[in-house]
Amino acid sequence: MKKLLFILSLFLVACGADVEPNPLPPPSAPVKATSPAPPTSTVMDAPSLDKWALWTNGTQLRGANTWQRIVVPKYDGDEFLGNNYIGPPYTQVDFDALAALGANYVNLSHPGVFTERPPYVLDEKVVENLDKIIAMATKADMFVVITFRTGPGRNDFTFYRDDDWFADEDLIENLWGDAAAQSAWVEMWRYTAERYHDNPVVVGYDLICEPNANEILDEWNQEAFYAEYGGTVYDWNRWYPDVVAAIREVDAETPILVAGEGYSALDWLPYLQPIAAERIVYSFHQYAPFIYTHQEPRGRNAYPDTFDTDYDGDDDLFAPNWFDEYFSIVSDFSTEFDATLAVNEYGVARWVPGAADFMHDEMKAFEDHGLNYALWVWDPAWQPWTEDVNFLNFRFGPDSKNAVNIENELQDTITSFWAKNTLHPSSFMEP
Repeated sequence: MKKLLFILSLFLVACGADVEPNPLPPPSAPVKATSPAPPTSTVMDAPSLDKWALWTNGTQLRGANTWQRIVVPKYDGDEFLGNNYIGPPYTQVDFDALAALGANYVNLSHPGVFTERPPYVLDEKVVENLDKIIAMATKADMFVVITFRTGPGRNDFTFYRDDDWFADEDLIENLWGDAAAQSAWVEMWRYTAERYHDNPVVVGYDLICEPNANEILDEWNQEAFYAEYGGTVYDWNRWYPDVVAAIREVDAETPILVAGEGYSALDWLPYLQPIAAERIVYSFHQYAPFIYTHQEPRGRNAYPDTFDTDYDGDDDLFAPNWFDEYFSIVSDFSTEFDATLAVNEYGVARWVPGAADFMHDEMKAFEDHGLNYALWVWDPAWQPWTEDVNFLNFRFGPDSKNAVNIENELQDTITSFWAKNTLHPSSFMEP
């Protein structure tokens, strides 16, 4: 039952046997130093890589997200996410397969490298895993953006916080009300930037996956949230500049991705306050309209169709011009702040009616606005995971009962856009 509830919670969110309660894995002991990040070498006569140019000259990065979290054996057992410290496990074959379909960019949605509980110290096992998958992406000739899902004061259970398959004491989300955790988040990113700033494959730091203080405080009205909590410890606008400043002390070049509250939904983007800093990419996650993209099998809302897309009680025309209206938020933000934007999560349940047409028009809208974009999600070939959690796995086709790769229209649509990629790390460095 716990496993089933976990699967259902992932469906609603998109970012073992019963045992006696035990604490989550204890934090790693403080360390004075870690092994250096794996080296890379540039080609002497290759054109110089300007990481910022990858984000500012129209759409150039098209790819997908990987997802991993720290395994909690009392809930996950030793198979569901694997028996390593972090799961599900990815291999070189997984990254090679993504690259073979045309992707040139992978967004690593990954645990942060500092512990989730105090004392907030370096977690060497997380660093080891991050080094390993960056090396896999490098070998597969793809650029990398590092996204930290978790870290000081936050674990992955925050993304399914209202479910009951885990105990309340195992939910960690004090980040948004705890200045000490926020300071540790700043130091976590300082360490990360210092470790990877010389790696030409790492072309972005995404500061946090889906800020969600508003849900913790149960306030989904943007105006009301900022009227009450703006400028307080709960306000991401108040403390994300400290993270940026810490990174820039050790890395002046790598672009920094910043997304807004409301799980980074586009309609929260106007409330994100830009700062006077270099090489900032303002990002958002695009799952709207959720009532369409996250339907269960045999859902009735189609594309194109007419239904209530925004929960206001009135039917809306859901057709190509829907993107023109909704993405006016992108145009307005970009124009007002002369800002660079990107979409580092988007997706649609593989079985929804008209999924391929919807995906085509959505990806075209990204291209029309010159946005880099990363699909959710590229799962590993880890059967205990993929046989149960696969609603956004486009490779499995429209049949909800199928859990193997098959040729399908949605995949063809996605790869037709990935085929536009022309730049790879091999353009600038040795394979």
